[in-house]
Amino acid sequence: MRLLLAGLLLAGCAAAQAASIENLKSFLQQTTSAKARFAQIIVDKNLKELQRVTGTMQFQRPGKFRWEYHKPYEQIIVGDGAKLWIYDKDLNQVSVRKLDQALGNSPAALLAGNNEIDRIYTLTNLGNQEGLDWLEAVPKAQDNAFERIRLGFGQGGGLEAMELRDAFGQVTIIKFAGLERNPKLAPESFRFTPPKGADIITE
Repeated sequence: MRLLLAGLLLAGCAAAQAASIENLKSFLQQTTSAKARFAQIIVDKNLKELQRVTGTMQFQRPGKFRWEYHKPYEQIIVGDGAKLWIYDKDLNQVSVRKLDQALGNSPAALLAGNNEIDRIYTLTNLGNQEGLDWLEAVPKAQDNAFERIRLGFGQGGGLEAMELRDAFGQVTIIKFAGLERNPKLAPESFRFTPPKGADIITE
């Protein structure tokens, strides 16, 4: 009886792992564009809150995305397929760099990049926690800004949360709301023209 129960538990764990990882692969394969509202919280290794911001995000694969931070400050981050633009409204400053060099194996590359997820990350199932199916993606390359990324999927297979941990123990928690998959997005959403008078820094 114990052997049978153990076998059933192992089979259940394997199925859960396959389902959880399949959620991510299915999301990437079936989602060519998306938009959502988000809330982003950054905490230090002692779980002390360092920052809390809200905004909206859009992406269109491959390589195009737009993140807009609305409160408490305004910032726009645009990937146009070739370049990454970061505009800080308060400073009236624009930073621009080549997109592939800027993204690397970052979370933006994970969502807006290609489908080569197994080549870039080692994936591990974390099971169901607080109603979400979680998995962990650890970059195979060492030159990544984040040590590990956790992704949480809801019952319908939609991405609802991300947690990003860096080498210093700092964690960025992003919760998505109103996620729309495969909406028709305006091409100009992924173009950026620096405002008149803005300082432009090319990296």
